[in-house]
Amino acid sequence: MLRPETKTRARALQLLYAWELHGRPPMHAVAEPVLRRYPQCRSVLGRAESLASAVASDVAHLDQDIADAAENWRLERIGAVERSILRLGVYELSKAEVPPRVAINEAVRLAHWFVDSRAAPFVNGVLDTLARRAGRL
Repeated sequence: MLRPETKTRARALQLLYAWELHGRPPMHAVAEPVLRRYPQCRSVLGRAESLASAVASDVAHLDQDIADAAENWRLERIGAVERSILRLGVYELSKAEVPPRVAINEAVRLAHWFVDSRAAPFVNGVLDTLARRAGRL
């Protein structure tokens, strides 16, 4: 059984991915069709929409942090799913509402689930670099 926080992060990732693929519309426009289709998931989707909206509102700053930490990788060369995972992880690291190791482990878990095992070390490396630079590890 997944923790509610993990489910929220997974749904926020899916919303962020759809948000980017659809040209970055308002987040409620991305979340509303999902909520209509799965009304039983209202609480998780509500938290996921809030988290995804917060990430989307700070995307320029988050992308700059990712670009600075992802040595030898241009942001546009990072896959859309990995980019969304990194944005979510960097946001959680910057807000300090969860321990840094939790934010990193959850992002790595999302990479395993939604991308593949090769993405996980990359996500881990970028987030670890940012957490160390910020003095959080």
